[in-house]
Amino acid sequence: MSAAANKKLLEDIFAIASHPDPAVRDRSLLMASLADDATWMVTGQYSWSRTFHGKQSIISNLHGYVRSLLVERGRTVARRIIADGDIVVVEAKGDNLTRKGERYDNDYCLVFRLENGKIKEIREYCDSVLTERALGKFPEMTGRAAG
Repeated sequence: MSAAANKKLLEDIFAIASHPDPAVRDRSLLMASLADDATWMVTGQYSWSRTFHGKQSIISNLHGYVRSLLVERGRTVARRIIADGDIVVVEAKGDNLTRKGERYDNDYCLVFRLENGKIKEIREYCDSVLTERALGKFPEMTGRAAG
C-alpha cells in the first residue's frame, strides 16, 4: 500500500479513538487492522517496557489490562500523523481518567510499520513516569504471550 493509504488508515483509526463519545470510541478498526503476528513494543526501561507478541496478546494483555484501569474506553487524540512508505508516525495525546480518579493524559509517539494494509509493528514512546504514577506497575505476565 502507498504511504497515503497507510496514513489514511491511521487517520481513520485515530478519528474513532479520539471521538468525544465513549460509545463511539471502539477499537474494532485498530484490532481488525492488526496482523495476526503483530508486535507492540512499549519502549524504555520501566515495568511496562516489553513487547507484546501477536494480535491476541495485544488485545488481551495490553489493551485489556489498560481498559481495566480506566473509567471508560480510553481516548487518544492524534496531533500529527506523518507517513513515509510503510512507516506511519503518530504524535498523540491521551485524555483518560483512571478508576482511582487520577488523570492519565500521556503524550505518545507511536511508530507503526504496515505491510499489505495490516499493522505489523508498533513502537510506543511515552512518559514512563506518568504511566507508572497513574496506572501503577505492569504486572508480571508469567505464561502469557509477552516478552
